Amino acid sequence: EVQVVESGGGLVQAGGSLRLSCAASGFTIDDYVIGWFRRAPGKEREGVSCIRSSDGSTYYSDSVKGRFTISSDNAENTVYLQIDNLKPEDTAVYYCAADKTWYSVDYVCTADYGLDWWGKGTLVTVSS
Repeated sequence: EVQVVESGGGLVQAGGSLRLSCAASGFTIDDYVIGWFRRAPGKEREGVSCIRSSDGSTYYSDSVKGRFTISSDNAENTVYLQIDNLKPEDTAVYYCAADKTWYSVDYVCTADYGLDWWGKGTLVTVSS
């Protein structure tokens, strides 16, 4: 069974850091595009960052560029999202999603693209 499970969310003060994890099972992340998306209260879903491990391509939205770092550990079959210098506007439920696609990571993260597999999300709350 294909599954992705997020963890690592929590309550943190502005300026702090968190590392989110997306543990994959039932497939090898190297063959997939893995993305992090977030939905803040009252806002549309935003593609935050995506990665394709097989070629190392990554995408970051302008709102997180320079503060978020996506990485993958093929041995652990896990994708991480390191979040630094957190801001209150980063407060959201963060979802991990996976899809076996040859579309670019930019397209997968920014278009209204329906990735196949989604986790249940992890809540990040940033206090000011």
